[in-house]
Amino acid sequence: MSSLKKIEAIIRPFKLEDVKEALVEVGVRGLTISEVRGYGRQKGHTETYRGSEYRIEFIPKIKIEVVVEDSIVNKVVDAIIKSAKTGQVGDGKIFIYNVNEVIRIRTEESGKQAL
Repeated sequence: MSSLKKIEAIIRPFKLEDVKEALVEVGVRGLTISEVRGYGRQKGHTETYRGSEYRIEFIPKIKIEVVVEDSIVNKVVDAIIKSAKTGQVGDGKIFIYNVNEVIRIRTEESGKQAL
């Protein structure tokens, strides 16, 4: 069995559609997204609401999760970088994990057949 990797990418919300299209182009067949909030080098920002200024420390982001065969990890990472990058602080991060097993609940298929 070829090894599987889970790729998590934290990106700017307005880049979601671009990233999704780029992932489909490189062969990703499914993905999971979550709305998340994060704190990093961007360090939040200040907004004004009804005349009062307040600080937003946790910035809204999107977390994309995909599990792919090891053979396309580099293509997937490149696709995410090219489609999510603005060149500004706060573009996000990519994390890559080993996946020991995946099982499709409906059919009980496992490994890459379950993707």
